[in-house]
Amino acid sequence: MNAMKVVVVLVALSIPAFAQIRGKAELFSAAQIRTQLASLATQAAASGSAGETLADYGSHKVQISVRTASGGAEIHAHFDDVMIVQQGSATLITGGTVIDPKASADGETKGTSIQGGKSQTIAVGDLVTVNAGVPHQLIVAPGTTYSAIVVKVKE
Repeated sequence: MNAMKVVVVLVALSIPAFAQIRGKAELFSAAQIRTQLASLATQAAASGSAGETLADYGSHKVQISVRTASGGAEIHAHFDDVMIVQQGSATLITGGTVIDPKASADGETKGTSIQGGKSQTIAVGDLVTVNAGVPHQLIVAPGTTYSAIVVKVKE
């Protein structure tokens, strides 16, 4: 089989799989999300944070996240974050410089904090976007439970 025939066969075989991914529509009900967030809150109370991926479509992921403690600074090289705050409030720091940055092979950079960033309070109902490459950090006040729906959009 020559190379052109191999390519044609591979493309033909991939069309049904691609159609299944591209043609999918899902509903995550408010009740389902509340139940899953309540379950994650128990884990977050013990460890400071918990999360779950509801769906991974390749081009984007739908996740839920609960925090009872502040997170470190991070920069995503390949994903934009879109967050819809579901519970509580937090201080979102964006921009600036990540302190003690450690890069990983997947393009993620994590650090202890951000110096010189912009701070803003986010609360229930707020929609937040953080583009790939932007340093960001969530600061959660003691005694607060913060939760959000997070859509990670692949660039």
